[in-house]
Amino acid sequence: MNWTKKILVANAAVLALWAVSAQATTNEAIAERLKPVGEVCIQGQECKGVGAVAAAAGGAARSGADVVAKFCNACHGTGLLNSPKNHDTAAWKARADAKGGLDGLVKSAIAGLNAMPPKGTCSDCSDDEMRAAIQEMSGL
Repeated sequence: MNWTKKILVANAAVLALWAVSAQATTNEAIAERLKPVGEVCIQGQECKGVGAVAAAAGGAARSGADVVAKFCNACHGTGLLNSPKNHDTAAWKARADAKGGLDGLVKSAIAGLNAMPPKGTCSDCSDDEMRAAIQEMSGL
């Protein structure tokens, strides 16, 4: 093989390697740009990354008293629309007995009940925060 052919083959090989590496970088860059900005999570199923997002957003769990003070008192503080009042253990106990205990009350509150929308007015409350709020209000 003469020198001219060797030089052309070497240049062609370098160009081919460069094109393959450039294409790989381009595909990775395209994939990075096209990846979704978020994920849909279904209630009741584990959603990866939610813990990191909550921690980054300062999502420490709120106490039952905090949730009640901010979200529940509007109705349960006064008994609005026949809702059980805060610390009326007898009224809460009757409802708990009808729903199958504290777990039934929590499930009912999460799903919504009568005029109360799902999770009351605390749409971003976790199930544990809802449980703590119900325990705070009911004394159960």
